[in-house]
Amino acid sequence: MKAPKYKVIIDYIKAQITNGTWPVGSRLPSQRELAKQFGVNRSTVITALDELTADGLVKGKPGMGTVVINNTWTLMRSDTPVNWNEQVQLGSHQASIATVQTINISETDKELIQLSKGELSKELFPLNEMKAVIQKVGNDLTPFGYEDPKGNPGLRQAISEYLGDKGIHTSPSSILVVSGALQALHLVSIGLLQRESTVFLENPSYLYSLSTFQSAGLRLQGVAMDEEGVMPKGIETSLAGKKSVLYCHPTFQNPTGTLMGTKRRLELLQFAERAQLPIIEDDVYGDLWIDSPPPLPIKSYDRHGNVLYLGSLSKSLNPGLRIGWIAGPQPVIDRLADLKMQTDYGSSSLSQKVAAEWLSSGLYEEHLLNVRKQLHIRREMALAALQAHLGNYGEWNVPAGGFFIWVKMNPDISISDLYIRALAKGVLINPGRIYATHKNQYFRLSFANAPTEEIVKGISILKSLIEEC
Repeated sequence: MKAPKYKVIIDYIKAQITNGTWPVGSRLPSQRELAKQFGVNRSTVITALDELTADGLVKGKPGMGTVVINNTWTLMRSDTPVNWNEQVQLGSHQASIATVQTINISETDKELIQLSKGELSKELFPLNEMKAVIQKVGNDLTPFGYEDPKGNPGLRQAISEYLGDKGIHTSPSSILVVSGALQALHLVSIGLLQRESTVFLENPSYLYSLSTFQSAGLRLQGVAMDEEGVMPKGIETSLAGKKSVLYCHPTFQNPTGTLMGTKRRLELLQFAERAQLPIIEDDVYGDLWIDSPPPLPIKSYDRHGNVLYLGSLSKSLNPGLRIGWIAGPQPVIDRLADLKMQTDYGSSSLSQKVAAEWLSSGLYEEHLLNVRKQLHIRREMALAALQAHLGNYGEWNVPAGGFFIWVKMNPDISISDLYIRALAKGVLINPGRIYATHKNQYFRLSFANAPTEEIVKGISILKSLIEEC
């Protein structure tokens, strides 16, 4: 005879507690997650949790959900077990803020309408072309091992030629292949900057949602933006110099979608050169223009090695390849290559060979033509839905490229409450406060990932939630 479903859930949770997977202090998955995992109603999960609570194993805590408070097995031991919940607080790398952790988990939930996800829709994944490229790479494959510390020579040559089309003339020896732009930022934070150095960045900025620089002991200093992005006059010159760096996102900035013009790019470079302020130029969305090609990167005007340029295939092709790059002065690239070898001994050889084929064969440019066309359709549909459903409740920009619309809601609408209520209704948005503390009336809406009909549905659900309040 099969055990009732609630008993199956109880046995599962007890097993996780007993074997140490969920030590005392651990937060259990939400009722919603458990219901989905076991294919039951939430009432069944509640019955199981009530029995575990009566047994003294778990307890509901405000703001934390259900937490493990006891482990009867370890109470029978004479020695005290390792307290992993304390141990995980001791590492030097800071945890993501709770909202970001929730978003990261929720972005894997296929049942949610993903209005937050900074990733191209699977509908835009070039499956047949990718199969052909992988098959070609496989047919040409010879025994392989670790790559050159700076990355596969063929890929670095292809990146060098690709960057040449953007006005960046750099040799393969001045390019480092990394596992996405995030790894590039991590290497910079531990390899080029002293503790207590200042990182200037746009306010708001995607970097505020990460702990990469703060964990390295660096201080973040927000710089005001206007309709063209970060303003040089907002950089505090007394802090600029050898112990600081400017991180900027001039092309379709995340989260605002702002596009910096050529004049501002030159002004920013000239200011940085005078102040001896290195620039980290993040250009991961640069190929994703919708209306017209963006201005040349700041790096293209750099004649003194003042700019480190970051690029990636994660946004424009596929994040699963884990391929990005840094272009900069050779001593910097040599230093970061050494650190990368210490970190992971190089990015995947197969991914690098596949990326090289995409860039050198012309397939990548063909793929971008379709992506830009589809992003245009998606942007227009999202803007129309925003106007139809939220036109009375807020305002927003019209991005010329990238994935995001930066939405500002009226002061009487609580974005924190909207985010929580929307998630409960199956819609995920990114509240603006994860990008800057004073952006409480904003949220970032992605039109790149969800199916087009779900984008419209998700925005209409937001309207209904606002009207309910």
